[in-house]
Amino acid sequence: MWDPATYLRYGDERSRPFHDLLARIPADRPRTVVDLGCGPGQLTATLATRWPGSRVLGLDSSPEMIEKARELGAPVEFAVGDVRDWRSGPDTDVVMSNAVLQWIPGHQELLGRWARELPAGAWLAAQVPGNFDAPSHRALREVAGRPAWRAELLPLLRAAPVDDPADYAALLTGAGCAVDAWETTYVHLLPAGADAAHPVLAWMEGTALRPVRAALDAARWADFRAELEVRLAEAYPTRQGQVYFPFRRVFVVARTGARAEENL
Repeated sequence: MWDPATYLRYGDERSRPFHDLLARIPADRPRTVVDLGCGPGQLTATLATRWPGSRVLGLDSSPEMIEKARELGAPVEFAVGDVRDWRSGPDTDVVMSNAVLQWIPGHQELLGRWARELPAGAWLAAQVPGNFDAPSHRALREVAGRPAWRAELLPLLRAAPVDDPADYAALLTGAGCAVDAWETTYVHLLPAGADAAHPVLAWMEGTALRPVRAALDAARWADFRAELEVRLAEAYPTRQGQVYFPFRRVFVVARTGARAEENL
């Protein structure tokens, strides 16, 4: 289960890649704009502001997220659904997928299908976290691999579920698109309160730790969380009252039915 409040603890930091991705989509008057994996909807609502004459759709598999999104009252059609089942319509001109595809095994095939099925001249934009070799995830895998948790947790963790920018560029070029792909490492400055959980732990509770929390009862989760927090505090020490948290992101923007030599 997704918890919108936990996910939005670091809303500004989590939203920055979305806006950087959106800035690279030069669509003028798209007919239909789709946000696949829209979460609690705040970012999807900005699409209706960017393209006020367009039909904007937001899809997410979490009923809790969609309930939160609908409370915004934005001019967006929000619906519960699995992005793997989504198919584009003939008037779908922009598709965004922000920090979603890393949860889908074999998402490369899905991304290629979207590119092939979209109408010519449509825009397909995706962003995925590329931090699976970061100290935070290495600490998570190390603690999960200890005897107390190994059997339950190791099968739930993913070592490297995303590709590098060049791989996504090759995939979408092969699907007949003109492609812009890049990566960025943000350094998030997370406030560290004396009586609060380590901020990287709090960040991970909104995303990477969800399957771990779901697999453990309350007592075992408390033990796991405490041990992981020790490791995270070592990897990300507090300095000047905050933690400096590097976070790599991978981006790709593709225009369908375009020649590879065209500029985006």
